Amino acid sequence: MKEGSKSDKVDARKLAELLRTGMLRAVYHGENGLRTLRELARSYLTISKDQRRVMSRLKALYRSWGIPCAGRQVYAPRHREQWLSKIAHAGVRRRAELLYQQLDGLLVLRHTVRGELLAESRKHQAVKILRQVPSIGPLRATLLLALMQTPHRFRSKRQLWTYSGLGVETHDSAQHRYVDGQLQRSKKPQQIRGLNQNHNHEMKEIFKSTALSASRCAGPLQDFYAGLLAKGMKPDMARLTLARKIAAITLTLWKKGEHFDAEHLKSQAA
Repeated sequence: MKEGSKSDKVDARKLAELLRTGMLRAVYHGENGLRTLRELARSYLTISKDQRRVMSRLKALYRSWGIPCAGRQVYAPRHREQWLSKIAHAGVRRRAELLYQQLDGLLVLRHTVRGELLAESRKHQAVKILRQVPSIGPLRATLLLALMQTPHRFRSKRQLWTYSGLGVETHDSAQHRYVDGQLQRSKKPQQIRGLNQNHNHEMKEIFKSTALSASRCAGPLQDFYAGLLAKGMKPDMARLTLARKIAAITLTLWKKGEHFDAEHLKSQAA
């Protein structure tokens, strides 16, 4: 499709051909009334990424000079003079000071935006429904509302799993082989299984972190996780199954406006 000349007329023709052959996919454009919440959530997520980036740069600076800096003590304001004194070169030390100033500014800004985001979320009834799910607190519920906007854009839980990077994909090749000059189907095809790569990364982070918290806190979700381990499932696969279960329950409760019930863990397969 990229070959040949390019112009508005040519682009329109190619788009028409893609539409005619059914190769275009619909794109969700959002709900009315959530614009403020969405923009605040986008600001919060962007500032959080910037904060993690600055923290990584700080540790990279210390490590580049052979200074071990495991843990979070290197970020604490009361220990900064101690850490800065380990840097012999004045220019490098000044660079670390500037990174600390940038980190402090981002921490204050992140705290401010978080408060505004949670205040805006109280205007939406969906947040109260989402918070019923164990380990989904006010912030996760708010981000889910801002990212998903409405549960009705997903026809089934499998569509939500794919959107959230929890959908399982299989890659298979060489299903047939030649034996004595005859083409035969392989009895044991080599299939590679993995999670889909094209997804919303923030959504995946929310469900993964929720599953991790639920596996450590007493409650019905932890019991479900323990049951998977008792059946011989590996911990990482059990957490993935728990994340898929949480996503399925979240979609069901939000669509139907129901209250959370531990029986949902038995009635729905993940």
